[in-house]
Amino acid sequence: MKIELNRHSQIPLAKQIYQELADRILSGQFAKGARLPSVRELARTLHVSPVTVSHALEMLENQKLVTRIQGKGTFVYEEAEPPDESTQRSTSFKLPDYLHRAQDVYYNQKTVAINFALSTVDPSLLPTQVLAESLQHLAHHHPDILGTYGEIQGDLELRQAMAQYLTGENIHVSPQEILVTNGSQQGIDLVARSFLGPGDVVFTEEPTYAAAIDVFRSRGATVVSVPVDEDGMRLDALTVMLDRYEPKLIYTIPTFHNPTGRVMSTKRRKALVDLAADMNCLVLEDDPWSEIFFDTTPPPHIKSMDSHGNVIYLKGLSKILSPGCRIGFLVASVHVLNRLITAKTYADLGNPLLNQKVVLPIIQSPQKIAELFTHLRSVLRKRRDFTIQLLERHAHPDLSWTVPKGGFNLWLSLPDGANANDLLAEAEKRQISFLPGSSCYPGDIEWHHFRVSYAHVDEAVLQKGIRELCVVTATYLASLHDRKGNTPLF
Repeated sequence: MKIELNRHSQIPLAKQIYQELADRILSGQFAKGARLPSVRELARTLHVSPVTVSHALEMLENQKLVTRIQGKGTFVYEEAEPPDESTQRSTSFKLPDYLHRAQDVYYNQKTVAINFALSTVDPSLLPTQVLAESLQHLAHHHPDILGTYGEIQGDLELRQAMAQYLTGENIHVSPQEILVTNGSQQGIDLVARSFLGPGDVVFTEEPTYAAAIDVFRSRGATVVSVPVDEDGMRLDALTVMLDRYEPKLIYTIPTFHNPTGRVMSTKRRKALVDLAADMNCLVLEDDPWSEIFFDTTPPPHIKSMDSHGNVIYLKGLSKILSPGCRIGFLVASVHVLNRLITAKTYADLGNPLLNQKVVLPIIQSPQKIAELFTHLRSVLRKRRDFTIQLLERHAHPDLSWTVPKGGFNLWLSLPDGANANDLLAEAEKRQISFLPGSSCYPGDIEWHHFRVSYAHVDEAVLQKGIRELCVVTATYLASLHDRKGNTPLF
């Protein structure tokens, strides 16, 4: 059994082992009744003490995920269920264990001078002056907004403006089919609250957006990952998985996928719509930055191909317009949207009206929004190209990467046998951070990938940071080679 432990994490090794085994049990990788490796075998394989393994198995048993039989071994519990939230609390509050995949990185990240982990736009590129003027105008001419609740579904003017914008994206909907959210993260959460429960199956790309894994697992859902290639989610692999799983939801980031940057082909988008209709399952199309393309316009949105009402379109504007205003949109057929509105009622009774009115002048103006996206495309393309040039000039020959055609991020790969978490620990000593790919895998983790964002820093910082990262990477790979006893590894 292959389990990689992060020995630099603040999470105890026993809990890491518990979380890895729990993930595999809940995802169905271990069949009900299956026998787990012995304490001695796990201790030897993972290079930890038997006491550490026993502690991990005890946690699994307390959560009713396994049963231990004296003299026979440890077996997956026949009715294994997601851990009861009530058991996650004690006199010292414990974070739910499903946070490990994505949020371990957040809680344990160090303050560094150069942060390539942040997948956000350099604030200097955002229309902050326009937004500030809008805020001043509202405060002066409409101060009553500060004492007014907005509609739960969202400000009507904003929804009308968004419907008009989406028409230009070939998504033809009415304002009644749009729900304003507090960013894309809440959008994912509302979909999960509305349609997922314990035991439901969600298909995602492998890898995928780390925080989405958290949300789906918090609902007790089983997250099953589908491999990707240069054309996005592999539907041939997905079709094979249908022999074993019946998905309630398919979550995809088809355009400039996070974290890999890949783009799902038009052919696969059409096939996915038809497949979802045949299976009578929902598709959640997450679109954080499709407007930020560098070479050619990306394929049509999956939602634009949806004639059955199975596709929910999630548009986030926080990253490309205003992180401070936290604005996103869910677009769905009325009968689906009504359930999402109900979930929104439970969450927060609607976005602050002030935030919605502040961004309205930009979304209402085709000229302003076109100018914003044109500017972002121009600057970020230069930063992408500069990052690639630096890597081509300074990177270790065994470091590889995929050149993204849009978005904010670059996906890099170390050779097999290397661990990006270990590289991160070394990079942080040099005041550099990035996102290790381990947080993006719902199932078996590929430890040798990592994500670097070029959108958050200017070219001067890029030059310093990428060159330094290349030095750290070369040193790490050399030390790894030496530890292997000079046996060829790459």
